[in-house]
Amino acid sequence: MPRAGTRPTSRDVARAAGVSQAAVSLVLGGKWRGRVSEATAQRVREAARTLGYRPNLAARNLRLGRTRTVLLVVPALTTEFFAGVYTGAARVAAQHGFGVVLYSSPVGIGPARDPFASAEAALDGVIASSMAAEALTAIRGDQLPLVMLDSDPEGSVGAATVNLDIADGVRQITDHLLGLGHRRFLHLAADVASWTFEMRARELSARLRAVPGASLRTARAPISIRGAEAAAEAALSLTPDRATAVFCDDDQLAAGVYKAARRLGLRVPEELSVTGIDDLALATAIDPELTTVRLDAELFGERGMGALLAVLEGRDPPASAISVELIVRGSTARVPG
Repeated sequence: MPRAGTRPTSRDVARAAGVSQAAVSLVLGGKWRGRVSEATAQRVREAARTLGYRPNLAARNLRLGRTRTVLLVVPALTTEFFAGVYTGAARVAAQHGFGVVLYSSPVGIGPARDPFASAEAALDGVIASSMAAEALTAIRGDQLPLVMLDSDPEGSVGAATVNLDIADGVRQITDHLLGLGHRRFLHLAADVASWTFEMRARELSARLRAVPGASLRTARAPISIRGAEAAAEAALSLTPDRATAVFCDDDQLAAGVYKAARRLGLRVPEELSVTGIDDLALATAIDPELTTVRLDAELFGERGMGALLAVLEGRDPPASAISVELIVRGSTARVPG
């Protein structure tokens, strides 16, 4: 037994169970099958429980050259969507004894550049959104096992890529609006250079080009309600042939369209249908509630962490995109007249 006031060691567990320290390491490390008997493994576990023994993970990881720490690189720490991504990634990481550290892109608000003296020495891997990809070189994260989120699978710098099926989400929105009779569209596009937003624009344009009589005008705005309001007001002031439906890259942009429509005297959805993407809490806080595509941010984070674990273990992660779902609410209606 350990002396009073001291932390029990693997040697104490070995003595209590009547086995070697090597056997304790095998059992508590989950590598005992085929090396020690089930009865011996049970004795070791009971001894560890009785003594209150916890393995010294820091020392173990130092021996293995692993920190069991993953960096999640996101565009901004205050974004609801990426908070969900972190929650999902951290959940899976915890199940496998890993921790997740958040780092925001230099264009966002967050820690200074290079939060580690040497990222290679402090981390086992990196998960990064395409919108925050430029931060990778600043922290040398591109030299570590890397999983990219929302990135072109053909040109990804990562060992694996995890994507939401945004293209299908665009198709679902477009088919919904076309089914309501809309043919004049405004695309309020996020003014962010990233694959995910470029792909939305390409898919929307291709979808509408195939529809006789359909037209598409594009206006760009920063991802903020105020910026979206200004851009939408300018675009919707253009007459004749004003758009009857606005496809927004993000729910925040859609909220800005609501404000612009009110300033212009346009009623949503009677005179203007509006859609978003994300299904943030904001989508049900505005009136009428927003028709939008639901993106499962927590599942996205879970899949991202799962893919990184697969890369670290030399396995091939699943390649299929995560399904998305159109949520129809009160912001869309049949085309006026």
